[in-house]
Amino acid sequence: MSTKIDMNLETKHAQAIINLLEDAEDVGLSHVVFEMRPTDMDLQPHQLEFFDTLGAALDHWELKAGGGNLPGDAEFPVYYRSTAEMLEEIKQANANYLNHQNMNLNNLEDIKKEAANLGFSQQSIDQLEPQMRTGTGYFNVREQLPGDNGLPVDLTLHLRKSNESEYYNLNKFEAVAGKIPPAVPGQQYMVLTENKENPERPLVKTFDSGYEAVAFFKKQKGNSELAMGESPEAKKNLASKENGTVNYVNPDFKQAYFGNAVSQTFYVQKGVGFTAQQAANMVQGRTVHRDNMLNPASGEGYRAWIKLDFDQAKDDYGNYKLKQMNDPNFGFDLDKTLNKFKIKELGEPAQKAAILQALKNGDRVDVTVTGKDNKEQKVQMEARPQFKTLDFYTGKGDKMKRELYQKAPAQNLDLGKDKGKGKEKGEDQSMGI
Repeated sequence: MSTKIDMNLETKHAQAIINLLEDAEDVGLSHVVFEMRPTDMDLQPHQLEFFDTLGAALDHWELKAGGGNLPGDAEFPVYYRSTAEMLEEIKQANANYLNHQNMNLNNLEDIKKEAANLGFSQQSIDQLEPQMRTGTGYFNVREQLPGDNGLPVDLTLHLRKSNESEYYNLNKFEAVAGKIPPAVPGQQYMVLTENKENPERPLVKTFDSGYEAVAFFKKQKGNSELAMGESPEAKKNLASKENGTVNYVNPDFKQAYFGNAVSQTFYVQKGVGFTAQQAANMVQGRTVHRDNMLNPASGEGYRAWIKLDFDQAKDDYGNYKLKQMNDPNFGFDLDKTLNKFKIKELGEPAQKAAILQALKNGDRVDVTVTGKDNKEQKVQMEARPQFKTLDFYTGKGDKMKRELYQKAPAQNLDLGKDKGKGKEKGEDQSMGI
């Protein structure tokens, strides 16, 4: 049961308490115990103590209330709530204060423009204003981009209010790619956890993102279930835990559950950095081209092909290091490389320009190639600057032999000139390895 005594939860610290409660929910701390000070003092964040089970919360509540400090019986009464219940009560008690937080409209327009420059969808941009109007100290906006083989890439924008002003900053976003499929249309991922107050009605948390749902499920310490469905009554069990230990994973979901997702945080400054699409391509192992890189030591700009270096250990912040191939010094000429292959769309200047831009963005591009048998075939193509070439794939993502679509090498009768060119080519290949 939960104590249901009227109390004054209006506080000037409402937003900080809301942030704390939301963070507690995210890490699975489902209950909170707190002591109410005299009415002339607002409830403050440091008065809240969190627990991952109702039993632990009740034990602590009884310990604190042991001196007679039961709600309504003493000067400093002690209460307990579920974290979700407390979050709702704080929001209701402080609705007027939260709704009238000042929001700088210039800051809103700046943030919208930065998100648009990074290529985030209008749907994500539209979520910024209502969040900023609450005055919350931190919030995020999520969206998904289609990835290879029908698997989504999750993107999360992180926005935080300055400690010194009412201004929000968009300094980073995260991209995650793995083996977890998108939810079936009309259904959601969900995690069901034990409800000790009412065992027949488990606590349910729903997710738009499969990666988020799996991450939340893996943090649970008690009895829990990871599922997908239209509702808790109409769901498919994907995995379950007993006393915090996994005791079942659906055979069809094993690759998704146990597969390692690739996650990377991308830092931006005033809307300048890797775009959403570039980030999605990079966590899927592809290389992108940027012409607005900045040397921090000299302040000079430069161009480079860039990919995540999966061969090196991550940095102290859990990010992959970047492998850079300066352009043009590295020696990869995308235009000349394209012309080595029999690609139908290159004959149309507008289509060729679009292909060049898409490849620089790290995309896999649909093209029509002609094989050794002179038959046309629809394939997907991506740039491989590290090896100064292109890779080709079937529609199912299977890699194909690029040699099948290469043009015959041009004949050159100047033997001396051939030797010189051969040496130069060998040096380029060595640089690319």
